[in-house]
Amino acid sequence: MPSAICSIPDLHCCGSPREQKRSSCDFPGSLAAASSASPCTAVLVVWRGKEQSAAMEAVIPDRTRIAPEIEKHVAAEGDRESDPALALERELEPVGRWQDELTVRGMVAALLIGFIYTVIVMKIALTTGLVPTLNVSAALLSFLALRGWTRLLDRFGIVSRPFTRQENTIVQTCGVACYTIAFAGGFGSTLLGLNKNTYELAGDSPGNGPGSYKEPGIGWMTAFLFSCSFGGLLTLIPLRQVLVVDYKLVYPSGTATAVLINGFHTTQGDKNSKKQIRGFLKYFGGSFLWSFFQWFYTGGDVCGFVQFPTFGLKAWKQTFFFDFSMTYVGAGMICPHIVNISTLLGAILSYGILWPLISKNKGDWYPANVKESSMKSLYGYKAFICIALIMGDGLYHFTKIITITFKGMYRQFIRKRVDNRVKDVDNTVSLEDLQRDEIFRKGHIPSWMAYTGYALLSVIAVVTTPIMFQQVKWYYVVIAYVVAPMLGFANSYGTGLTDINMGYNYGKIGLFVFAGWAGRDNGVVAGLVVGTCVKQLVLISADLMQDFKTSYLTQTSPRSMMVAQAVGTAMGCIVSPLTFMLFYKAFDIGNPDGTWKAPYALIYRNMAILGVEGFSVLPKYCLALSAGFFAFAAVLSIARDVMPHRYRQYVPLPMAMAVPFLVGGSFAIDMCIGSLVVFVWNKIKKKEADFMVPAVASGLICGDGIWTFPSSILALAKIKPPICMNFTPAP
Repeated sequence: MPSAICSIPDLHCCGSPREQKRSSCDFPGSLAAASSASPCTAVLVVWRGKEQSAAMEAVIPDRTRIAPEIEKHVAAEGDRESDPALALERELEPVGRWQDELTVRGMVAALLIGFIYTVIVMKIALTTGLVPTLNVSAALLSFLALRGWTRLLDRFGIVSRPFTRQENTIVQTCGVACYTIAFAGGFGSTLLGLNKNTYELAGDSPGNGPGSYKEPGIGWMTAFLFSCSFGGLLTLIPLRQVLVVDYKLVYPSGTATAVLINGFHTTQGDKNSKKQIRGFLKYFGGSFLWSFFQWFYTGGDVCGFVQFPTFGLKAWKQTFFFDFSMTYVGAGMICPHIVNISTLLGAILSYGILWPLISKNKGDWYPANVKESSMKSLYGYKAFICIALIMGDGLYHFTKIITITFKGMYRQFIRKRVDNRVKDVDNTVSLEDLQRDEIFRKGHIPSWMAYTGYALLSVIAVVTTPIMFQQVKWYYVVIAYVVAPMLGFANSYGTGLTDINMGYNYGKIGLFVFAGWAGRDNGVVAGLVVGTCVKQLVLISADLMQDFKTSYLTQTSPRSMMVAQAVGTAMGCIVSPLTFMLFYKAFDIGNPDGTWKAPYALIYRNMAILGVEGFSVLPKYCLALSAGFFAFAAVLSIARDVMPHRYRQYVPLPMAMAVPFLVGGSFAIDMCIGSLVVFVWNKIKKKEADFMVPAVASGLICGDGIWTFPSSILALAKIKPPICMNFTPAP
């Protein structure tokens, strides 16, 4: 049996049997199937804690941070892909042309799903910035949309082509690629940080010089996204076979998505889909109508149910109230409990304790005659302590992932040398695994095509970026494109081991480096722009590898996946700027006292100013407080890795704690209510909750999110709500 276990060298997410139960190891069939083509192959792997722990050194990631869907959704009953015994009995599917996986109805569905989630993600990014993982929700919605369409046609006697898991995978991939641009493109962070309002909020300082801003526009935003979003799709194409098949990297989110899609296309999954469709439509309609009803009472600045003083007016002034946002209730149902509790703890620590204490020193620590939204006032402490928490957590995980990556690569190299000399006696491979490998190899994309495309995209970016941003020198872009493949490989390898995509952290490093290099006159704009470019190149390459893992496990051609990614990215580069500009014209984006705070725009701009000026930009005592919270975030992150699981699961997440430091606690209360709903539902009807929670949460999120679109059109048409409902103390 040890010889069989050695065929899965990179299952570093799996540690003790207890860890296996709670993480992506809940899907042993997919992982076993994915690993059966290694040098010492086996048909069936029996998981035993003792054998596994003796066979490999376990590196256990923090699964609750990045891929909550892995531990919140189990494979459907009867899913052969998630059960090794059933996998042996699966009848081989006929292999068709890869072009047949790309359908017109699939692309239309992907565009619709991409648009819906772009609106939702844009709303979240421009209010709190805490965007949950919506991949499982998108996979569910793509399945429900096409399964509902085919059933409707059957009811009218119209013959349609069968809906396969391959088509499901393509639609999900294309839709996710579309809405990924909405939050990864920087609309709520780096690109918005360039506008005049954020420039003024950052205050007067040498680094925040005159003219260091650029107002949003559809033209330059679309051109910039096209110039920097496609390169990441090509950087690692030649290494696709190595990372997914040869190294057997787990890519837990990609594996979880594949297991979910495979589970949909079973007898039990087909039965559940009817309930899921009804549940989704019911809660989608209810959420949409509730948002429409609320709109009538928001005819002023501080009006409506979104300002309801649930716990009294004193708590309301400190942002502790339930604002009836179905988007964040649904997000709380999707996110793990510890994420939601962490946001609430962050709100209590900041708005409940820290900010009231600092406010008492007004006139001593900061001037009493400046607005509270000024960076020289209380808002400066809010922004930089929030940055300290993010950087403390991010730096620790960056160091951790880099270490794991190099250790994993070293072990892979040593194991390959051993495997070249020692052959396993049991050299049998299941027919399904052979078919998977064959499909993956047949979808080969020539390396010369990837290299040529990357070179052409680099030239386009080098020429166009300095034209759009005069502060950016052409050689900044050249350096970004030269280092991106190396950073992308390290990030993709680390993502395959731990499921943590470090693209944002690489982008922050690029921001600091180029901001400091460009100097006071050009540093802020150069840092924000080139940092975004680095982030896009590195982040998208890792996302593509996750999708290739999904395609491998669902027997989808890599060529059709690549086309779906490219089409989805192109959709996103068009849909996202249009959606953003609609919101930007209709609402008061970036107002720290309003609903659309867009906190990360100011955070990233202040990071760039910090890169230019250093610590001299911080308010009085802010450096000491920031250093303390930086260390606090690092200690919490270390504790989550070194403590036993029974204690680790109660340690809060610094990254989740950081967001309410700037935006307040109302959304945290919404998310905790979502957690409470899931907790009670699991206690009462666990089997039903397992497959209905994603459908209900998706309905709540989509209904409330889609209402934002007509409400923005009403705002542009200057049609105001007729009633202002607000609350004042009794006389």
